[in-house]
Amino acid sequence: MFNKEIETLELTELRELQSRRLVNLVNTVYEKVPFYKKAFDEKGIKVSDIKSINDIHKLPFTKKTDLRDNYPFGFLTVPESELARIHCSSGTTGKPTVVAYTENDLELFSEVVARSLAAAGAKPGMKLHNAYGYGLFTGGIGVHYGGEKLGLSVIPVSGGMTERQINLLRDFKSEVICCTPSYAQTIGAELKKRGISLSELNLKYAVLGAEPWTEGIRQQVEESLGVVATNIFGLSEVIGPGVSQEAYDEKGTGSYIWEDHFFPEVVDRYTGEPLPYGEEGVLVFTTLTKEAMPFVRYWTNDICSIDYDQQGSRTHIKMSAIKGRADDMLIIRGVNLFHTQVEELIHDFVELVPNYQLVVTKQGIMDKVEVKVELSQNYGKSQNVNGVLTSEMVNENEKLSFLSKRLGKKIKDNIGISMNVTLMAHNQIPKSEGGKLSRIVDLRE
Repeated sequence: MFNKEIETLELTELRELQSRRLVNLVNTVYEKVPFYKKAFDEKGIKVSDIKSINDIHKLPFTKKTDLRDNYPFGFLTVPESELARIHCSSGTTGKPTVVAYTENDLELFSEVVARSLAAAGAKPGMKLHNAYGYGLFTGGIGVHYGGEKLGLSVIPVSGGMTERQINLLRDFKSEVICCTPSYAQTIGAELKKRGISLSELNLKYAVLGAEPWTEGIRQQVEESLGVVATNIFGLSEVIGPGVSQEAYDEKGTGSYIWEDHFFPEVVDRYTGEPLPYGEEGVLVFTTLTKEAMPFVRYWTNDICSIDYDQQGSRTHIKMSAIKGRADDMLIIRGVNLFHTQVEELIHDFVELVPNYQLVVTKQGIMDKVEVKVELSQNYGKSQNVNGVLTSEMVNENEKLSFLSKRLGKKIKDNIGISMNVTLMAHNQIPKSEGGKLSRIVDLRE
């Protein structure tokens, strides 16, 4: 652990710490942020009403549209001259979402990333191959400074140029790699293509984030890179990467949220009412310690659940894997659909790899979904014609037809939606060169 005292703090002490920090936060934003003063006043909330963390549900939500409406610096609590760094978040339309940091915020940022890397298995003295992008996005630089704080030797490779990435992994013998799950898949596929043995590398841990991913992708990355792969979660509006992290020896049980700094809630996506631990809803964060641009009950749009793990090594709450995003959710013929639901079913087929896209079109008034999914590299004797697997062999065509029908039936039985399944040749669905991989292609107007 990087900060054992805090990471194992008794829950009663943690609640007292959160309560003190929330009271201070509420006073600060009411005094210094016009948006919050107006929002509190409209709801009839007095600062004196907020006495502990148990009162947090009384406060209004902050949504991404509020950030855009107050672009660029409407949420600042300090003068612009006191800012040490400014980032912009990804995935927005129109004007970017601005996030700003004081020196103390940057120290906080480095602290939570260092905790995360330590939980992922990294130890001082190891080399960290950082293949997250550097620039306005928070990922690359956030991981960089957190790695240095932990005592790692950071190699700031950034994204892309896969051949160079592999050469550096071979030459520098890095033990830790940080990148998106899809880019880890890309590197693994390139290693196999070039016939490079894992014995030529020294990787032990992969810290993957910025995209939803499932156990199927974890298994593929671990096998192709020879690593223990864990999830790092974050979003720019809250701090960047390092909001939560899976422990390398507790994989699949959820990611620890560093809740001394980021208080989490899960709420009903329609009513906003807090949900009990273990129920899925929209993840909401309150930044308890940020100085420059703190947020009260920031509505992330991520769908997950939170709960405490009595068997865990730390006392902080865990969040489940992200099931999807409220704003990415598809409604197909009255059925709610997240692409990760399909991915979990693909993982049940040894003939397939978890690289896929959902292509949504409209025929008349009906929405149609096509699942494009790749066959494994060693599958059959099929030939690649324009990216779609076919064969001159009748029995091979029958096998492919039967496989697509099996997957289609499994999707129908488990999700309740009929989808057309198209089997693709290995590596024929475009993979990321370091950026985020779009799993949904929505061609409806």
